[in-house]
Amino acid sequence: MIRSPPLATLFPYPSIVRSIAPLAIVCVVAFTPLGYISLPTDGLSLRWFAAILDNPRFISAFWLSLALGLVSSVIATALAVPAALAVARFHFPGRDAISAFLLSPLMIPHIVLGVAFLRFFSAVNINGTFSGLVMAHVIVILPFALRLVLASATGMDPAVERAAVSLGAGRFTVFRRITLPLILPGIVSGWLLAFITSFDELTMSVFIASPSTTTLPVRMFLHIQDTIDPLVAAVSALMIAGTLLLMGALDRLVGLERLFVGKGKQ
Repeated sequence: MIRSPPLATLFPYPSIVRSIAPLAIVCVVAFTPLGYISLPTDGLSLRWFAAILDNPRFISAFWLSLALGLVSSVIATALAVPAALAVARFHFPGRDAISAFLLSPLMIPHIVLGVAFLRFFSAVNINGTFSGLVMAHVIVILPFALRLVLASATGMDPAVERAAVSLGAGRFTVFRRITLPLILPGIVSGWLLAFITSFDELTMSVFIASPSTTTLPVRMFLHIQDTIDPLVAAVSALMIAGTLLLMGALDRLVGLERLFVGKGKQ
């Protein structure tokens, strides 16, 4: 067994600290009792968390982001299931090209997608509408759902389905009783990751949002343009906590190592 040198084991820690430090600072600042951002804070207070409830713009933006995330993630997951099964099960001309096309939003900068959606939605007169936001978010989050469903479909033993067919089960029965339960962890975790991505999306949404369809990240961005106060830090702290809870649920369902590395929980 080859043991890693002590110096090599310390290499990841600076990167971890650089990633966590800004989030930790935001969370600490959110509890300041002062009317401005200050670190270290002069005591702890829930003043700015209570101020969120008194700000109707943030409340309405939260509900819009929640509805947008739910609708977009459901549609994206519904599209990802048949696409993943087709790519995992069948060999047909253009299979790799279709798979690459569905995953291509991962490689395109969101600012480029935002400009493209702005031009297209303006041409068809749906820019700034909820349906336009849903269409754009579905395209962006589809690869995240597809990756996890595809991982579950690829790891499934087709012999189980063939055995069910040999016993007289129809296609729908096989899918409902055999296939769906086996890929359900991938479906649920894919939906969860797609929801998180949609809820937190900012760069693209700035281009296609309107005053009546302002998501929570866009509202925070607009608020920072006017003033920088601990209110944004409080909202950010709640979003960080929510994301961590959902990522923890994702880790329990499928394992983050399997998602990002390709192995882990089975």
